[in-house]
Amino acid sequence: MKKKITAYLLLTAIAVVMIYPLLWLIGASFKSNDEIFSSVWFMPKHFDFSVYRSAWETVTPYSMGHYFLNTFCIIIPKTVFAVLSSVLVAYGFARFDFPMKRMWFSLLMGSMFMPAIVTAMPLYLLWSRLGVLDTYIPLTLPSLFAAEGMFVFMLIQFMKGVPKEFDEAARLDGCGALKTLFYVLIPCIRPVIVSISVFTFLWTMNDFLTPLINISSVEKYPLSLALRLSSDSTGNGYEQCKIIAMSVIGLIPSAAVFAAAQKKFISGITAGGLTG
Repeated sequence: MKKKITAYLLLTAIAVVMIYPLLWLIGASFKSNDEIFSSVWFMPKHFDFSVYRSAWETVTPYSMGHYFLNTFCIIIPKTVFAVLSSVLVAYGFARFDFPMKRMWFSLLMGSMFMPAIVTAMPLYLLWSRLGVLDTYIPLTLPSLFAAEGMFVFMLIQFMKGVPKEFDEAARLDGCGALKTLFYVLIPCIRPVIVSISVFTFLWTMNDFLTPLINISSVEKYPLSLALRLSSDSTGNGYEQCKIIAMSVIGLIPSAAVFAAAQKKFISGITAGGLTG
C-alpha cells in the first residue's frame, strides 16, 4: 500500500511539473507585461479578458479568424493528400511484388533521414519556375506524392499484420485490389490512419519555415506566421500578454484534435499487429 501511495505521489509531482508551463502560459495571458516578468506563479492578480479581444484582432489588418481560415486551407487538403497517398504507396509495398521493390523501399527509407532544409532550396526553385509561389500549392501538393516516408513505413507495418487470408476471401467475393484496400485493409488499420492525420495536423499547425519561404503576402499567412508578425516590436514595445493570448488561442485546435483522437492515436502509435 505504501509503495502505491509513494508511486502515485511521485507521478502526481511529475505531472504537475510537466503541466505547469501550460498552466503558466494560460495564466500569463491575463497578466500585464510587468507582472509576467516579476512573478513565476501562474495565477494572475487580476483577470483581464480584454486582452483576448485585442489578441483576436492582432496588430495586422486581419483578425485571427482570417489566419485560422488560411491555416485550415492548408491543413485539410494536406491531411487528405497525405493519408490517401501514403495508404496507396504502403498498400503497394505491403501486398504486391514489382521490379526493384527492395531498391524503391530502400530509397523510401533513406528519405526519412534527409533533413528538410536540404530540399528547401531545390523546391523553392522548382515552385518559382512553375509560377506557384505565394500560393498554397507548395505547401499541399507534395503530400499528394507520399512525401512523408515515416507514414508509409507505419502503414506497411500495420498492413503486414493483417492476414493475407482476408485479401483472398475478398477476392473470392469479387473484390478487386482497390475494393480489398478500402473494405478490408483500411478498417483494420484505422488507428494508424488517425495517427497520420493527427501528426499531419499538428506538424502543419506548427510549421513556420515552409510557409515563410513560399508565402509572401500577409493576406495568405497561416497562423504560425501571423504569431511571428505580431511578436515584432511596435511603437509601444512588445505586448507579451497579447502574444501569449494569441498562442493560447492558437493551441485550441491542436488540443481539440488530439483530445478527440487520443484513443485511436495512442493505439495507432503503440500497436504493432492487427488492430481494428
